[in-house]
Amino acid sequence: MAADGDPADEQWVDDHAGPVVRPYAVTRGRARPVAGSFDLISLVTATRTNAVEEAGLGPEHVAIVALTQRMQSVAEVAARLDLPVGTVRVLLGDLVARDLVRVQEPREPAGVNDESIYEAVINGLRAL
Repeated sequence: MAADGDPADEQWVDDHAGPVVRPYAVTRGRARPVAGSFDLISLVTATRTNAVEEAGLGPEHVAIVALTQRMQSVAEVAARLDLPVGTVRVLLGDLVARDLVRVQEPREPAGVNDESIYEAVINGLRAL
């Protein structure tokens, strides 16, 4: 609270970064990406070297394009930018829609379904 006790004067701040921007403000209130679903291990690569001149992009979008000049996973992007994964997914959807990044989804091994993996794990645990 401010010195005069007025809660309207209260500011959200972080000791090191200054004012905190809430994730919903970064995504303009959106909770789902406009394109893609983006697994944590999906690999992201920028398709351009610079996105600064693109209209409608926020600083987080530009930071993702800069960071993904070298291939990064979605989890790495979120960690390096110190943003929640859900927020990064929404921002990546914007970038994919503008063709500023390319996302390579993980592939499932051929001939292996989820049930067989679970059965193998359970059998291995029983053998212990």
